[in-house]
Amino acid sequence: MENNLVLRVVVKFLLPFAMLFGFYVQFHGEYSPGGGFQAGVIVAASVILYALIFGLRAAHRVVPQALVESLVPLGVLIFAGVGVANMLLGGNFLDYDTLDADPVQGQHYGILMIELGVLVTVAGVMMAIFYFFAGRRRGGGDEAEEDDDPGPAPNDREGSA
Repeated sequence: MENNLVLRVVVKFLLPFAMLFGFYVQFHGEYSPGGGFQAGVIVAASVILYALIFGLRAAHRVVPQALVESLVPLGVLIFAGVGVANMLLGGNFLDYDTLDADPVQGQHYGILMIELGVLVTVAGVMMAIFYFFAGRRRGGGDEAEEDDDPGPAPNDREGSA
Protein backbone atom coordinates (compact mmCIF):
# COMPACT_ATOMS: atom_id res chain seq x y z
CA MET A 1 0.00 0.00 0.00
CA GLU A 2 3.02 2.27 0.17
CA ASN A 3 2.61 3.22 -3.50
CA ASN A 4 -1.09 4.11 -3.40
CA LEU A 5 -1.12 7.91 -3.57
CA VAL A 6 -4.85 8.28 -2.86
CA LEU A 7 -4.68 6.25 0.35
CA ARG A 8 -1.61 8.11 1.53
CA VAL A 9 -3.22 11.52 0.99
CA VAL A 10 -6.53 10.50 2.60
CA VAL A 11 -4.78 9.00 5.63
CA LYS A 12 -2.57 12.07 6.07
CA PHE A 13 -5.74 14.17 6.04
CA LEU A 14 -7.75 11.94 8.41
CA LEU A 15 -5.14 11.02 11.03
CA PRO A 16 -5.18 14.34 12.91
CA PHE A 17 -8.97 14.15 13.12
CA ALA A 18 -8.83 10.56 14.35
CA MET A 19 -6.36 11.54 17.08
CA LEU A 20 -8.48 14.55 17.99
CA PHE A 21 -11.54 12.32 18.22
CA GLY A 22 -9.59 9.98 20.52
CA PHE A 23 -8.80 12.85 22.86
CA TYR A 24 -12.40 14.05 22.66
CA VAL A 25 -13.56 10.60 23.76
CA GLN A 26 -10.98 10.73 26.55
CA PHE A 27 -11.93 14.07 28.01
CA HIS A 28 -15.67 13.67 27.49
CA GLY A 29 -15.74 10.14 28.91
CA GLU A 30 -17.25 11.12 32.21
CA TYR A 31 -20.15 12.97 30.58
CA SER A 32 -20.90 10.68 27.63
CA PRO A 33 -20.01 7.17 26.48
CA GLY A 34 -16.28 6.76 26.24
CA GLY A 35 -13.28 7.13 28.43
CA GLY A 36 -9.72 5.94 28.69
CA PHE A 37 -10.10 2.50 27.16
CA GLN A 38 -11.99 3.67 24.09
CA ALA A 39 -9.70 6.66 23.63
CA GLY A 40 -6.61 4.45 23.95
CA VAL A 41 -7.89 2.13 21.25
CA ILE A 42 -8.67 5.07 18.93
CA VAL A 43 -5.21 6.59 19.42
CA ALA A 44 -3.51 3.22 18.87
CA ALA A 45 -5.68 2.53 15.82
CA SER A 46 -4.50 5.84 14.35
CA VAL A 47 -0.87 4.78 14.70
CA ILE A 48 -1.67 1.32 13.34
CA LEU A 49 -3.42 2.85 10.32
CA TYR A 50 -0.35 4.99 9.71
CA ALA A 51 1.83 1.88 9.85
CA LEU A 52 -0.43 -0.01 7.45
CA ILE A 53 -0.34 2.76 4.86
CA PHE A 54 3.19 4.14 5.20
CA GLY A 55 5.01 1.03 6.42
CA LEU A 56 6.23 -0.27 9.74
CA ARG A 57 9.57 1.52 9.54
CA ALA A 58 7.83 4.88 9.08
CA ALA A 59 5.63 4.14 12.08
CA HIS A 60 8.72 3.27 14.13
CA ARG A 61 10.17 6.68 13.22
CA VAL A 62 7.00 8.47 14.35
CA VAL A 63 6.34 6.33 17.46
CA PRO A 64 9.53 4.43 18.36
CA GLN A 65 9.40 1.02 20.01
CA ALA A 66 11.09 2.40 23.13
CA LEU A 67 8.32 4.99 23.53
CA VAL A 68 5.63 2.33 23.11
CA GLU A 69 7.29 0.12 25.71
CA SER A 70 7.49 3.02 28.17
CA LEU A 71 3.82 3.98 27.75
CA VAL A 72 2.53 0.85 29.49
CA PRO A 73 4.28 1.34 32.84
CA LEU A 74 3.75 5.11 32.60
CA GLY A 75 -0.02 4.61 32.43
CA VAL A 76 0.04 2.24 35.38
CA LEU A 77 2.20 4.73 37.26
CA ILE A 78 -0.32 7.52 36.59
CA PHE A 79 -3.17 5.28 37.78
CA ALA A 80 -1.36 4.17 40.93
CA GLY A 81 0.04 7.64 41.53
CA VAL A 82 -3.45 9.10 41.81
CA GLY A 83 -4.28 6.50 44.44
CA VAL A 84 -1.10 7.12 46.39
CA ALA A 85 -1.63 10.90 46.20
CA ASN A 86 -5.08 10.39 47.72
CA MET A 87 -3.59 8.37 50.54
CA LEU A 88 -0.90 10.99 51.19
CA LEU A 89 -3.62 13.64 51.37
CA GLY A 90 -5.46 11.65 54.04
CA GLY A 91 -8.04 9.79 51.97
CA ASN A 92 -8.46 6.23 50.79
CA PHE A 93 -6.57 4.77 47.81
CA LEU A 94 -8.87 5.95 45.01
CA ASP A 95 -11.04 8.35 47.01
CA TYR A 96 -10.76 11.46 44.86
CA ASP A 97 -12.40 13.82 47.37
CA THR A 98 -9.01 14.77 48.80
CA LEU A 99 -7.57 16.03 45.49
CA ASP A 100 -9.25 19.44 45.84
CA ALA A 101 -10.80 21.54 48.57
CA ASP A 102 -14.16 21.04 46.86
CA PRO A 103 -14.92 17.28 46.92
CA VAL A 104 -16.91 17.45 43.67
CA GLN A 105 -14.00 19.11 41.88
CA GLY A 106 -11.65 16.54 43.43
CA GLN A 107 -13.80 13.76 41.96
CA HIS A 108 -13.58 15.47 38.57
CA TYR A 109 -9.77 15.73 38.71
CA GLY A 110 -9.39 12.17 39.94
CA ILE A 111 -11.51 10.65 37.20
CA LEU A 112 -9.68 12.64 34.51
CA MET A 113 -6.28 11.48 35.78
CA ILE A 114 -7.36 7.86 36.14
CA GLU A 115 -8.79 7.85 32.63
CA LEU A 116 -5.56 9.41 31.32
CA GLY A 117 -3.61 6.54 32.88
CA VAL A 118 -5.95 4.04 31.22
CA LEU A 119 -5.57 5.80 27.84
CA VAL A 120 -1.78 5.70 28.02
CA THR A 121 -1.71 2.04 29.07
CA VAL A 122 -4.25 0.81 26.51
CA ALA A 123 -2.64 2.74 23.65
CA GLY A 124 0.78 1.41 24.62
CA VAL A 125 -0.39 -2.20 24.86
CA MET A 126 -2.29 -2.06 21.56
CA MET A 127 0.68 -0.55 19.71
CA ALA A 128 3.11 -3.00 21.32
CA ILE A 129 0.98 -5.95 20.22
CA PHE A 130 0.76 -4.56 16.69
CA TYR A 131 4.51 -3.84 16.50
CA PHE A 132 5.28 -7.34 17.73
CA PHE A 133 3.08 -9.13 15.22
CA ALA A 134 3.74 -6.74 12.31
CA GLY A 135 7.48 -7.18 12.72
CA ARG A 136 7.31 -10.96 12.41
CA ARG A 137 8.02 -12.80 9.17
CA ARG A 138 6.41 -16.04 8.00
CA GLY A 139 9.62 -17.98 8.57
CA GLY A 140 9.69 -16.97 12.23
CA GLY A 141 12.33 -14.25 11.90
CA ASP A 142 11.98 -10.63 12.91
CA GLU A 143 11.82 -7.73 10.50
CA ALA A 144 15.23 -6.53 11.64
CA GLU A 145 16.85 -9.69 10.34
CA GLU A 146 18.08 -9.25 6.78
CA ASP A 147 18.81 -12.95 6.15
CA ASP A 148 17.09 -13.96 2.91
CA ASP A 149 18.21 -17.59 3.17
CA PRO A 150 16.15 -19.25 5.92
CA GLY A 151 18.52 -22.23 6.00
CA PRO A 152 17.61 -25.87 5.55
CA ALA A 153 14.05 -26.97 6.14
CA PRO A 154 13.48 -29.23 9.16
CA ASN A 155 13.08 -32.29 6.92
CA ASP A 156 16.28 -31.62 4.97
CA ARG A 157 18.65 -33.44 7.31
CA GLU A 158 21.96 -34.48 5.92
CA GLY A 159 22.58 -38.18 5.89
CA SER A 160 18.93 -39.19 5.93
CA ALA A 161 17.80 -41.56 3.22
